Amino acid sequence: MEASAWTRLPGAAEVRALRDAAAEAYRAPDAAHVVPAPGTQILIELLPRLVAPTRVAVVGPTYAEHAAAWARAGHAVAEVGGIQAIGDAPVAVLVDPNNPDGRTHPLDERLALAAALRARGGLLVADEAFADLEPGASLCPHVPHPNAGPALVVLRSFGKTYGLAGLRLGFAVADPGTADRIATALGPWAVSGPALAIGRAALADAAWRAQAARAREADAGRLDRLIARGGGRIVGGTRLFRTADFADGPGLYRRLAEAGIAVRRFAERPERLRFGLPAGKAAWCRLARVLKPEGFRLQGGG
Repeated sequence: MEASAWTRLPGAAEVRALRDAAAEAYRAPDAAHVVPAPGTQILIELLPRLVAPTRVAVVGPTYAEHAAAWARAGHAVAEVGGIQAIGDAPVAVLVDPNNPDGRTHPLDERLALAAALRARGGLLVADEAFADLEPGASLCPHVPHPNAGPALVVLRSFGKTYGLAGLRLGFAVADPGTADRIATALGPWAVSGPALAIGRAALADAAWRAQAARAREADAGRLDRLIARGGGRIVGGTRLFRTADFADGPGLYRRLAEAGIAVRRFAERPERLRFGLPAGKAAWCRLARVLKPEGFRLQGGG
């Protein structure tokens, strides 16, 4: 990366180069359908403010910020248990693969949902933050063309796939008219010069993503075995995380915290914990020690 990326404002050509790389990586129709943003969280917050107050169905349980953002913008939000329960809501939010359980829906079901919302002038927000390394098909190639209207917006995350959450980079993929509205709302220079350069280089490296998908699949399998050995029952996940139920979830949460291991817990499901992938050998060993069956811990002293 050139040093000037840190010392000057990025130009239109650099933004366009990132949009081109993202369109290719996500198989969007072209760069006009792609909007770079400083992380997907800001897009989750922004989209509800571009829609007149209406009824919104969020397929859950899922990432809580979706419902919270639409509610903050004055919409009537309801969490529903599945696609069939969306009913006639004008706006639907679907996280696929879902966070925290990894739930997915066949492509034809998601396409049918987008078509139904389009037919009644509605909008589907499809959050594919965890899709990059998964085998399922994306909705990005199916975003509407200019004459079809704003029926579908797909969100893609950069930081999760590349382990660069602090870079703050994400994308919206939509019809060109909606993409322009999102870009205008974000304002000029929304993405930093270093993020543009790093994002373009990373997204252009398809071979790295393929290798990373294989490596993370192996890591997820290893994590499954550790969780099972520790008495957990896997209830879902992706190649980047696993969610499991334990007989003593709160107790295990405390033991993990004491060992310096952060996992996600759920107030409404105290038995449930979500594990990210350990970062290296020392982290794997630390997790293995905590998840040893109780008898082995007592006999071996850790």
